[in-house]
Amino acid sequence: MASTARELRYRNSHAVNGSLAYDLDYAVRERELRHAGEAPRRQEAARERPRAKVHAAPRAQVREQEMPVSLFTIAGIAAVIGLAVMVLMCYVQLTVLSADTVALKSQLDTLETENVVLTAEYEQMFDLATVKEAAEAAGMTKPGNSQICYIDLSGGDSAVVYQKEDPSVLSRLLASLNHGIYAVVEYFE
Repeated sequence: MASTARELRYRNSHAVNGSLAYDLDYAVRERELRHAGEAPRRQEAARERPRAKVHAAPRAQVREQEMPVSLFTIAGIAAVIGLAVMVLMCYVQLTVLSADTVALKSQLDTLETENVVLTAEYEQMFDLATVKEAAEAAGMTKPGNSQICYIDLSGGDSAVVYQKEDPSVLSRLLASLNHGIYAVVEYFE
């Protein structure tokens, strides 16, 4: 009989009767089958024993103690908020500077273009051929020999120095007093 059971087991190794799912209640059923017909154990006796009633004293509702906030925590939060505001202000300044930079670059491009145009006009204005044409159009001509005058400075230079009369002592005293008063007024202004 063992050989026939072994043959069935090997022959039908791929055959399944029922579900292949893991049976979770298997251990509970096996324990109940092993202990079937036995006397109940102490657990049931303990369940039947009446328990004494215990009256609990009414508890007063106690509010949980709040932890005081430390100054270090407040200072840390204030520092974080301050730094966040400073970062935002820096971003605002960076944005403004970027906009100004873009505006100044476009203005620089415009000015460089204008510089090229004005340089070309300047060179055209001081072109000798253009100046000669403009002068002839205005009726100007080169001076003739009769219009040229020469100055002879071969003689020596001379200068005459005139001296003032020496002022009196009183006039010098008044002049120095006058200069002193002006100096004091200028100092305090």
